[in-house]
Amino acid sequence: MNNPSQRQVVGVMGGSYNPVHVGHLIVASYLCQHGGLDQVWLSLSPANPLKAVDGLAPDAQRMEMLRIALGDDPGCHLQPCDLELSMPRPSYTVTFLDRLAEMYPDKSFRLIIGSDNWLSFDRWRDPEGILSRHGVIIYPRPGYPVDESTLDPRARLVEAPMVELSSTLIREGLSRHLDMNFFLPSGVYTYILNKGLYGTGIEY
Repeated sequence: MNNPSQRQVVGVMGGSYNPVHVGHLIVASYLCQHGGLDQVWLSLSPANPLKAVDGLAPDAQRMEMLRIALGDDPGCHLQPCDLELSMPRPSYTVTFLDRLAEMYPDKSFRLIIGSDNWLSFDRWRDPEGILSRHGVIIYPRPGYPVDESTLDPRARLVEAPMVELSSTLIREGLSRHLDMNFFLPSGVYTYILNKGLYGTGIEY
């Protein structure tokens, strides 16, 4: 949805993308086309303060995979974002969104999170600040239902497809040398094999 006379509305979908897979792209593309957004920026996070990730590939390699995955978007509706990597750590979403708003005053940002994260949203740093200054778009995750009637009016549930695919499953398949060709963007799969990531070859 384009808003030529208004600020562009950009959804920000953060994650470790370890690695980025087709499920991420399906959800991002759906939300961009059906969620009232002009663009979706997939922002690479260096670490989640609430969640330890085993086998986290280096920031530079995860960012390169994200760029490869989104490089084939002809309309440039999905964009990679590396700003969070340069910010102080631990990285907090509210600080990151506020920084984006300062850097891009011509855009209005919305946080995109899964329903699993929404159920623990009150534990995040300054959830009120995120809601009041930016707003939240929630997409459903299997096993984490959200009662839309109880939602804060600054949060919106979009019935995006539920994709039961995780980076953990991808990493496990790669480490067992299974064919993950249909689970990953083609360029990303080639990159992982060439670099020997996630137990596919040479250790990083």
